[in-house]
Amino acid sequence: MMFRMTSAAVLLCASIALGQQPNPKLTFEVASIKPAAPQAMRRIQGDWGGGPGTPDPSRIRLTDMTLRMLIMRAYDVQSFQVSGPSWMDSQHFDVIAKVPHGAAKEDAKMMLQNLLADRFKLKLHKESREAPIYELVVAKGGIKLKGAAQTAAAPAEGPGGPPPGPPLRDKDGLLRTPHGQLGIQGGVNGRMRMQGDAVTMARLTDILGTAMGRPVVDKTGLTGAYDVTLDFSPEGMGPGPKGPAPGAGGGNPAEAPRDSNDSGPTIFTALQEQLGLKLESRKGPVDLLVVGSVEKTPTEN
Repeated sequence: MMFRMTSAAVLLCASIALGQQPNPKLTFEVASIKPAAPQAMRRIQGDWGGGPGTPDPSRIRLTDMTLRMLIMRAYDVQSFQVSGPSWMDSQHFDVIAKVPHGAAKEDAKMMLQNLLADRFKLKLHKESREAPIYELVVAKGGIKLKGAAQTAAAPAEGPGGPPPGPPLRDKDGLLRTPHGQLGIQGGVNGRMRMQGDAVTMARLTDILGTAMGRPVVDKTGLTGAYDVTLDFSPEGMGPGPKGPAPGAGGGNPAEAPRDSNDSGPTIFTALQEQLGLKLESRKGPVDLLVVGSVEKTPTEN
């Protein structure tokens, strides 16, 4: 009797696995993909808004996005994790999509993945390759980070973004990033500013990886949350498929040059001088999404 019950259970599980799909294919109710209007100067990243967890949950707007950016958004990866043809960084698109009622954030990501597969005939596969990375370590002399008022782990990004009301600004008039998050914006005197309160090393390495165009691995051993303000020149940074030049002197961050306008130290030098941290160039495994095939022109809406 025990053998028969076990066999029946196995047959039932097999029929569920082979004959039924756990979820139907997730798609937007309506979606439009059009070439973006030409611009004299392109932004480093396109704009996006709306979707589940925002004040406009029923509609997603992705404006002036390259295909690489759309893949990054759909699969929640960084620029250096997407390997594909060079034109993915030159053609820009606008996407407007209506989200079904009750869809979650992860559902919307899957819908965008399916949209790219349907319209661009995009096919991807995963690989792990040995590639240049950075390790973030404590610089000689120790950290200069200021511990946050609340030293617990920084909270996850809220579903609705920053609270309503006028945005908060710092003493220089720059927008302050919501608590627990980290952002980069144009600062004063031609510099960039990275700012955030109650920031973990995981968040810091994530945004450094985006800025530098290669993975940044936390080797600091720091487990707390810190208030971060970093002013630096944009020279030597810039996400992209090839990544930025790590600076002079065979890639030694300490020897990274200052720009001709004297707009401050590079991000390498600023990390050491202002935060007591250092980026060291290494090689290590990098998880990639490799484009197997894709069409330049999406099918009609």
